[in-house]
Amino acid sequence: MATKKEKPLHSLVAGAVAGGVEAFVTYPTEFVKTRSQFGGKRESPIAIIRETLRSQGVRGLYSGCAALVVGNSAKAGVRFVSYDHFKHALADEQGKVSAPRSLLAGLGAGMMEAIFAVTPSETIKTKLIDDAKRPTPQYRGLAHGTVMIVRQEGLRGIYRGLFPVMMRQGANSAVRFTTYTTLKQFVQSRSRGGTTLPTSVTFGIGAIAGLVTVYTTMPLDVIKTRMQSLEARAQYRNSFHCAYRIFNEEGLLRFWTGTTPRLARLIMSGGIVFTIYEKIISVIGGREDPSSGVDARS
Repeated sequence: MATKKEKPLHSLVAGAVAGGVEAFVTYPTEFVKTRSQFGGKRESPIAIIRETLRSQGVRGLYSGCAALVVGNSAKAGVRFVSYDHFKHALADEQGKVSAPRSLLAGLGAGMMEAIFAVTPSETIKTKLIDDAKRPTPQYRGLAHGTVMIVRQEGLRGIYRGLFPVMMRQGANSAVRFTTYTTLKQFVQSRSRGGTTLPTSVTFGIGAIAGLVTVYTTMPLDVIKTRMQSLEARAQYRNSFHCAYRIFNEEGLLRFWTGTTPRLARLIMSGGIVFTIYEKIISVIGGREDPSSGVDARS
């Protein structure tokens, strides 16, 4: 089955909308995951939620949310445009994309989103969350926090942890897109309804892709969070030193800290993002048949 090519602008819009909606809906799980990955005393997800609600209310669970919504919109837009570009560049003469080539396309998309969207937004979000748990926070929201971080640390301050972010996003996209594309093609090949799948099936396939992604990339996520914390400069020389200290001082299992909230988020995230993306692309006619040049809505 030849794949239909997504129009770059439509793919960007659909991806950005899907990413923004997903970030807002799932943000409390991201907040809990990030808080649990900081060094020091281990806290369970329930303990973090209870303490945050007690001291800051529901609003506390959304500390740093604006940074992630903006960043996630940009990330999803860049991700889908990049993946679609790499996917069709690597497609064979029949327009088919094998699993290894889909993996490579996903890896490339992850690298692009890490550089252009994820690292700045993740760094700012992580610092805002880290700062919010202090008795007297110094940042008063996204705009003020961004200005203060740049003023104190320069542009390097918002690009701290670029290497682990690139590794994480590359692995994330490679695993997630390969799993999603492989399962989607498998289901479509056995579906009597042709290439259009029900929303529930698309959501389920996306959720499975999220599940696989979590367990394979969790260590990179933990290293990323530590490198972007407020104390990172004083504690870690680089990402490898950070990984060494976590392993040596806290044990191997510490690399999977925050798995439960991240698992909850990525299962929902995979379902929400792919479902919204497919729906928007279908509505706006964002795919065209590469063999005929005719727009297609399937």
